[in-house]
Amino acid sequence: MDTADTSRTVSRVVLKNFRSIESCDVRLGAMTLLVGPNGSGKSNFLDALKLTRDALRTNLENAIRERGGVDDVRRRSTGHPTHFGLRFDINIEGGHAEYAYQVAARSGFTFEVQKEVCRVFEDGKTVTSFTVEDGVLTSPSHDLRSVRLAKDALALPLVGAYPAFAPVASALADMGFYNFNPDRARDLQDPDTGDVLAGDGRNLASVIRRLAASHSDVMTRVVDYLGTVVPGIRSVSARAYGPKETVEFRQEVVGGQNPWKFDAASVSDGTLRALCVLVAAFQEGTSLVGIEEPETAVHPGAARRVMDALLEASERRQMIFTTHSPDLLDHPDIDIDSVIAVQAERGTSQFGRVDQATRDAVRNNLYTPGDLLRLEQIKPDIFAPTSTRVRLF
Repeated sequence: MDTADTSRTVSRVVLKNFRSIESCDVRLGAMTLLVGPNGSGKSNFLDALKLTRDALRTNLENAIRERGGVDDVRRRSTGHPTHFGLRFDINIEGGHAEYAYQVAARSGFTFEVQKEVCRVFEDGKTVTSFTVEDGVLTSPSHDLRSVRLAKDALALPLVGAYPAFAPVASALADMGFYNFNPDRARDLQDPDTGDVLAGDGRNLASVIRRLAASHSDVMTRVVDYLGTVVPGIRSVSARAYGPKETVEFRQEVVGGQNPWKFDAASVSDGTLRALCVLVAAFQEGTSLVGIEEPETAVHPGAARRVMDALLEASERRQMIFTTHSPDLLDHPDIDIDSVIAVQAERGTSQFGRVDQATRDAVRNNLYTPGDLLRLEQIKPDIFAPTSTRVRLF
């Protein structure tokens, strides 16, 4: 299997006033598990990253509009904050970078970028940077000095064309986020290039076709893992149906001399979701993969095999996923430091690692993280700090 580019990793995410999140400061590793009950804010955290990805791929206005407008993105409270902000610390080849922006709501459901800052460091020293305030971009770089922008636009999509900032832009634009819909994965699909799996799985057949052609070793690994989740699966491939295509499975059946063929319309939601999770985790072209509840519709007994796959995939690219499955967390190779506990207190999301004593108990094999979840003992040790303590810039 080819070695993936792991030089671009997001090491830290800071959020302020984003939906249910007043503030949080989360350190990310190769794998990060957001663990907490429904409605605690796990999905909002992933959506903050996804909003940034969408803004870089299209534009900020479109990304905010798809979420219902700026009033649905910024956190609502008694004080009604009028802004939200995000910060990313990113490891890049030869150094690291910091990128942050703050957006303020204005009258008439409009908004503007109050401030945007990007700094690139080598050996602990700033080698280049840019700052945007009031729609004016300034930078030490001669080519970027005093560029005027629309006040509702981010500069990084434009500045990312410059070599110094390209690793920052690509690290964020190449993130992939997934909340799979088995019906979309099951439907006859319009073929596309298959570069990256769509967020709901609507182009699953195209991605499988491309993987089989260009990265057969990756496709073999996907099928191997799927066979441990769904016994008897021997192959998965794309099959044309006129101008459309679908996924075809070959599975051993009792009494059959050879594996039988089934298309996606004939398999269970669990099989399709498991395949989507595996393809998302192992596909090429993503710097970070975020998956909503990869255990959904998968038999509890197969949860360990799913986690085996996610752990292997995390050696090639960053993985973040949300879960409230004790069975998934029972895996013996889960590092308790990778677990971020999430809970909601009076409608405000709180993020943090579990306390030191609990982490020590897991390391001493007294409990698994799954045991702690069953006992309702996965809770943030230090609640999210107040927004005045979290620094974006």
